[in-house]
Amino acid sequence: MTITRSSGGGTAAAARPRDPAAEEESRSSAARAGTTTRGPRRVSTARRLQRALPGFLMSAPAVAVFIAMFVIPMILACVLSFTNWNGYSLRFTFIGWENYIHAFRNPRSAQAALFTGVIAVAGTILCNGVGLAIAALISGSGRANALLRTVFFYPYVISGLIIGFLWSAMLAPQGAVNGVLGAIGLGPLPFLTDPTFAKASVILTIVWSHFGFNMILFLAGIKSVPAEYYEAATVDGASRGEQFRSITFPLIAPVFTVNLVLTLVGLLKAYDVVLALTDGGPAGSTQTIVYQILKDSFARSALGLGAAQSVILLIVTAAVGLAVTLIRRRAEQKVVDD
Repeated sequence: MTITRSSGGGTAAAARPRDPAAEEESRSSAARAGTTTRGPRRVSTARRLQRALPGFLMSAPAVAVFIAMFVIPMILACVLSFTNWNGYSLRFTFIGWENYIHAFRNPRSAQAALFTGVIAVAGTILCNGVGLAIAALISGSGRANALLRTVFFYPYVISGLIIGFLWSAMLAPQGAVNGVLGAIGLGPLPFLTDPTFAKASVILTIVWSHFGFNMILFLAGIKSVPAEYYEAATVDGASRGEQFRSITFPLIAPVFTVNLVLTLVGLLKAYDVVLALTDGGPAGSTQTIVYQILKDSFARSALGLGAAQSVILLIVTAAVGLAVTLIRRRAEQKVVDD
């Protein structure tokens, strides 16, 4: 359609015939242009592999170590748990589920499992409670707080065997602790010779050697809370206790979850402090699951039974860790929603 001006000054529309060939060529050109510019260009598979190759190469050593140190031993333990292998001979026989049945029916294993559970529950509560309390008290700046952090964390870096031998010497009937108690007229106490006292001594020694790790993680979480929140709460008249309950604890909930899981899983494998402090006594009252596994595997030459107990412990530890993580995640989400 062409617009022309008439002689009278108005406008008039004059129809001009269309060229079908030109219009078809124009549509084809537009289609070709749209095809070439529509969407990102596809990357070939070889190109993607080339880009991912450096990441694979850098992670390969860690993956190889993980497979060699965890996956392969776990598979071997599962296979050996169905045999009567004694750990020395190259001959063994597959005996089915007999080792697992013996592990569940053995009263020594039940007693060790019960004490391990007590250590895990009581130790987790005390380690996190003491660690959180001390972290809140020494979270401020200053040389004294820095010194206290070092002092409280130091026992965690010492070997569990050394800590066990140290406290064994101090809690012995003629040790330093009973010497002080005798000097003030309280008399010696059977810290390592009475089953009840021995269990309490093991738990408190483990807590003393582990709470420094929890304290450091809680300190990191407290330091990450923005100072503006505390300033606003102070202006509103909130006390330090109210600030901790309403600001600090909800914001460090993820740190609390990590501490809870790591401590609980770690204490389920408690062994070295027990070995050095009480050696499972008196009368086997302080034996733990790991202590029982090693005793059955090497002292009694029953590697098959020890492997079965190890598989059971692995499953229980994974289940407990997963359950605690899920429960804590729901609690964290509830705090965020509120």
